[in-house]
Amino acid sequence: MAVDRLHPPGKQEPMLTAPGHGREVVNVFSVDVEDYFHDEAFRHLLTPNDWETLEQRVEPATRRLMAMLEEFDVKGPFFVLGWVAERQRDLVADIHREGHEVAIHGYDHRPIFAMSPEEFREDIRKALSIVSDIIGAQILGYRAPTFSVVNDTRWALEILAEEGIRYDSSVFPIVHDRYGIPDADRHPYVEHLRAGDLVEFPMPTIRVAGRNLPFVGGGYQRLLPMAWVRWGMRNAVEREHRPVMTYVHPWEIDPGHPVIDVGGLARLRHYHGLSKVETRLRELLHSYRFDTAREVLGL
Repeated sequence: MAVDRLHPPGKQEPMLTAPGHGREVVNVFSVDVEDYFHDEAFRHLLTPNDWETLEQRVEPATRRLMAMLEEFDVKGPFFVLGWVAERQRDLVADIHREGHEVAIHGYDHRPIFAMSPEEFREDIRKALSIVSDIIGAQILGYRAPTFSVVNDTRWALEILAEEGIRYDSSVFPIVHDRYGIPDADRHPYVEHLRAGDLVEFPMPTIRVAGRNLPFVGGGYQRLLPMAWVRWGMRNAVEREHRPVMTYVHPWEIDPGHPVIDVGGLARLRHYHGLSKVETRLRELLHSYRFDTAREVLGL
């Protein structure tokens, strides 16, 4: 897809021109490679020391996702947590060997707003070192835990560019209690930074009554009606002619993973609808084209 240079250089500019009606839109199916206990819902209950005592299930669940993608001949980015990569080196190597794009998800799933700039740089370098050593290739992509690139943490983008990251997929252009930059562009755009250009591939939203609403990926794919997911995909791909970056966690296709005692909204967000996920993913994979972020963005 072509870079749109209609706007003069500035902080941001659109990255991808909308293809014509005759061109098929290619989307991105991404995986956040983390275990069930890494979820933000449990951060106040568990420490990294606790993780070592819990059953680790990320490896078989990730391989199930890989088998599903192979069935549909789809390649995509796997945003790997450094903590997982240290313990599942063969899994990360196999993700790369099977032609998927390996990106990083930080080291220990701390959101950016819980770190100083110095801590964030250390986190990025640690994750990059571990993962690039396993696959023997450059890492181009990053996704922040809990989509924690928000207005107060935009400084993180400069650090990402300085550390060699070429694209980020951490911005969610919605209003949310944990994350979000509501006025961010809904489609891929370029951040012009001192260290160089960084492409932002934001999370998918649909514009309704002047407000951006989520429609697919993660908890939204479990909690929202499938009719809403279908409508959002049709709107993005068929009306706006723009690619969608959807996402899933391995624990979301593992409904039997251990239950951690957490109440209220956090319990709903983590556990509700797990039994529906695989069927819904298969429908998306059957209905739309997907490829890696590198290919879709032309990096």
